[in-house]
Parts: sequence; C-alpha cells; structure tokens
Amino acid sequence: MYTRKIMLALFLFIVLLTGCGLETKTLTEFYKNDLEDVTKIQVQDGSTGYSKITTDKKVIDEFLSEIKDVQFIPEENQEDRAGFLYSITLYEDEQMTFIFTENEVTDYYYYTEPDIYPIVDSFYKNLIVEEE
Repeated sequence: MYTRKIMLALFLFIVLLTGCGLETKTLTEFYKNDLEDVTKIQVQDGSTGYSKITTDKKVIDEFLSEIKDVQFIPEENQEDRAGFLYSITLYEDEQMTFIFTENEVTDYYYYTEPDIYPIVDSFYKNLIVEEE
C-alpha cells in the first residue's frame, strides 16, 4: 500500500513537471500549411483597433521570412490575459488559415526569441495601405 502511494505521488509529480505538453515552436511548426501559400496578411493594432492588409506577395514573403524562425517559448503563467499589441491573420486566397498575436498562439501564451514585437511593429508602421 505504501509503495502504491509513492508510485502515485511520483506519477503526479511527473505529470506536473511536463505540464500541458507545451513546447517551444516556430511559426513554421505552428502553421499547418506551407507559408509559401499565404496570399494575404492582416495586422490589427490592438491599441487602436485599426487593421492593415496586404496582398503584395513580395511584402508577404519578406515579412514571413523575418518571423518564420522566431521561437515561441511557452510562458510559465498561462492565466488568461486581456488585450494584445498586434494580431496577425494569415490567409490563403480569401480563406483565413491562422491567427496569432505577439504573445498568444492557439490559446496559449508565449514569449518570443528574438522578440517578435519590433518586427511586427515595424512591418505595421511601414505598410503603405489604407487602414481599415
């Protein structure tokens, strides 16, 4: 009986150590399709609510090339948060295929290495399109 309790405690300890199985991933690993197939990007500024959209394939490819290898590292604290700085939505034709923020992917929170915020911030500010 005592051995059984120790085994159960050890099992629970191991489960707690592994958490919910989150692991460090890149955008390429999160994105189920091929990033080459992205035909439209929408970036929404969380502070203003405005969005900028581009369908310029050269601009899209350059941006995705900059962020595709950024590492999304799970935050230890996964408690709900409110707000975001930027939300990025990827499309293939008119089909939305993926959406993430600078610190949240698939309902989990991450920090990034290198920091993705300056890349997205520069992209948004330099994107010459009508704000919507």
